[in-house]
Amino acid sequence: MLSLDHRTPFQSLTSAFMAWKAFLLAIAVGSSVGPAYDTSSTLLSPEILSSKESPFDLATKLTRWDSIYFIQNSQRGYLYEQEWAFGSGLPAVISAFTQVLSSFGIQTKPSLGSSIGICVAHASHLLSALVLYELGLVIWKNQRLAFVAALLHILSPAGLFLSAPYNESTYSLLSFTGYLFLAKGLLGQKRTFAHDVSVVASGMWFGFATTFRSNGLLNGIPFAIALAQELFTAPSLSSIRRRCALIIGGLAIAAGFIIPQLIAYQTFCSASSITELRPWCTSRLPSIYSFVQEHYWNVGFLRYWTPPNVPLFLLAMPMLYLLIKSGLEFIRRPLNLAGQTPVPTNLSHQAMLIRAMALSQLILTFLAITNYHIQIITRISSGYPLWYWWLAGLIADGKTSTVGCKVVRFMVMYATIQGVLFAAFLPPA
Repeated sequence: MLSLDHRTPFQSLTSAFMAWKAFLLAIAVGSSVGPAYDTSSTLLSPEILSSKESPFDLATKLTRWDSIYFIQNSQRGYLYEQEWAFGSGLPAVISAFTQVLSSFGIQTKPSLGSSIGICVAHASHLLSALVLYELGLVIWKNQRLAFVAALLHILSPAGLFLSAPYNESTYSLLSFTGYLFLAKGLLGQKRTFAHDVSVVASGMWFGFATTFRSNGLLNGIPFAIALAQELFTAPSLSSIRRRCALIIGGLAIAAGFIIPQLIAYQTFCSASSITELRPWCTSRLPSIYSFVQEHYWNVGFLRYWTPPNVPLFLLAMPMLYLLIKSGLEFIRRPLNLAGQTPVPTNLSHQAMLIRAMALSQLILTFLAITNYHIQIITRISSGYPLWYWWLAGLIADGKTSTVGCKVVRFMVMYATIQGVLFAAFLPPA
C-alpha cells in the first residue's frame, strides 16, 4: 500500500513518482493492439529489422512524434531547415551523455539516444516535482500545500510526454528552478549581494529552459515587472544593484532564444557557399524558428481554427479552463489562495511575483488558443506552477475539495488514455 505523508515529502513524492511511472510504462507495454499508426521510430534503430515492434521495446514505444526529431538531431545535428522548430537543449544533453559513454569505451547503438532521452526525462520529472515542492515552501510557507502541488505535477495530464524524449520534463525542471532562485532573490527579508546573485542565476536557469522550449521567453515577464517596480523606488546602492541583476537575468533569458537563431543565421545566411538566401534571411528580424513554424508546421494566428480541429479544441478545453481560471484568480487576489493564509512578510513582492507568473500563464494560454496547435497545451502546461498551487488550494479547502478531486480524476483518466494512444503512435500528440 502506497503511503503518502507531507511530513516526509521527498520520500513520499519519490514513492508516488515510482508508482505512477510504473503504471504509465505498463500502459505503454500493454498498448500493442496491432501495427503502429506510424513506424518512423524504427528508422532511428537499424537493428530493428522488422516494422513489427516488440511489446517490451520501451525505447521505441516512447520515441514518438517530435521525439524522433530530438533523437535524430542529437545523433547528427541540425541538417534540415525544418528541424529548427525543435529546441536544441534536449539534443545537446543527449549528445553529451552519448559522448561521455563513448569516452568510457561503452559501445553505442543508434537506439541509445532514445534510452538516454527517456532516462533524462524521468530524472527531470522527479527533480522538477521536488523543486516545485521547495518553491511552494518559499512562496506559500505551507508544507501541505507545497506537497500536494508537487504530487499534482507528478500526476500531470502530460502523461507519457514527461517520460519520453521530449522537452517538457526538462523544461519544467529548469523553469521551476529558475522561479525558485527568483523567489529567494526577491522575497528575502534583506537585499544582500547574495539575493541579487540569486536573481541573476534565475535568469540563467530560465535561459537554459528557453533552449528547450521557446515559450521560456515568457519567464522574462517577472523580470520586466520587477524592474519596472524597482524604477519607481528611490535610487540607492542596493536598488541600483537590484536593477542590474534584473537586467542581466532578463538578458540571459533572451540569450537562450537568440543564440540558436544566430547559429542558424550563420549556417543558412552567412556561409560563403550559399548561392540563394532563404526568405527568412532577409527579414527585418531574421528568425529561423518563426519561419519554420509558419512555413513547415502551419503555426500562425487562427490557422488552426478549422472544422477538422474542433475535436482537438474540445480535448484541450479542460486544461484551458484550469489555466485561465487559476490565472485570473491569481491576478485578482494573488495572496488569497484557497486553504491558505497570506504570509505577512514581503507581501508586495510576493503579490508582484504571483501576478507576473499568472500573466505569463495567461499569455501562454492565449497563444495556444490563437496560434499553437491547441493539443500541445496539455503537455506544455506542465511547466507552469500556478495552476498546481490553485488546484492544491482547492483540495486543501474543505468547501471546494470536491471540485479539486474531480479535476484530479480527470488528470489521471486523461493521462491514462493518452498513454495508450501515445505508445501506439496515435494522435493527439
